[in-house]
Amino acid sequence: MAIPTTHRPRTSSGATSPLRSRTAVRNLLEPQTLTPADLSMVLLVTAEEADRPMPTVTVAGIPAVMREAARLGVRSVKLFAESADRDTTGEISLSPDSLMARAVRTAKDAEPSIALMTETCLCSYTAEGACYLSDRYGRPDVPATLEVTAAQAIAHAEAGADIVGPASMVLGTTRSARRALDDTGHDGVSVMPHVIFWSGLYDNFRRTMGATPKAGANREFQINPGRADQFIDTALRMESNGADMLLLEPAQFTADVLATLRGATRAPLFPFSVSGEYTTLSRVDPETGRRDVRLLIELFTMLKRAGATASVTYAALDIARQLN
Repeated sequence: MAIPTTHRPRTSSGATSPLRSRTAVRNLLEPQTLTPADLSMVLLVTAEEADRPMPTVTVAGIPAVMREAARLGVRSVKLFAESADRDTTGEISLSPDSLMARAVRTAKDAEPSIALMTETCLCSYTAEGACYLSDRYGRPDVPATLEVTAAQAIAHAEAGADIVGPASMVLGTTRSARRALDDTGHDGVSVMPHVIFWSGLYDNFRRTMGATPKAGANREFQINPGRADQFIDTALRMESNGADMLLLEPAQFTADVLATLRGATRAPLFPFSVSGEYTTLSRVDPETGRRDVRLLIELFTMLKRAGATASVTYAALDIARQLN
């Protein structure tokens, strides 16, 4: 039986069919690739210009960075702020003139359309550098921690934050933040708690922001990386407690739980590519001064494929420039 002339079999050499070799057709058929809208920019805010392990910005420098993010198509920013003053209660973080509050106001004034995320935690405000308050016996004081971190959520909302992020992993912080916001007329502000595997990838952030716990690794409430089931259960419990979206960290090691959660919830999922990922997966070319972000682009493309709403990264602007 003769083969119809319209049929073009693969050649004996195994060469690819012309259909799959044409760039225009591949561009037509291939799935959507990473875009700047798939990225959320991290800003570490310090009181003064500082030479730290991670890049930082002062309040005065925030407007220019926000305008650049908007120009490139980045639609959200995650703010962290240090505190030179520390106490045993974390109440220093509640001041309307705190560095975080000033940073939020400045960022929102510069680009109101960009979603502003904050972290509600205590590691940058207590002398011990822990994410929670302790009682007189040195044990975690959960009720006191819930109270002050809920008050932080209100302070950030009043400054203009769109999304607040309970980050201590102390159970109850999500519910207490949601109730506090609702009770004070900030029901339009979203809550995005951090769901965290413990890891050595956080060290540069901790050194940069003065958030290294004196007690050591500070893993009391973070999840063992071998316990995917606990991670997923915790994330879903946070959602039932009022979380509008979830931050998963560290991004590189959460692809499996991200994919599982994507099938279990409709909540937006934001993998956080933490400081260790930024420093190990990107390098600055000493000749050009440009940061090579190709590996990070591969990582965030994979995370998008796994179900990420957007990936939170220190390299958002560098990647957005390359994508554009």
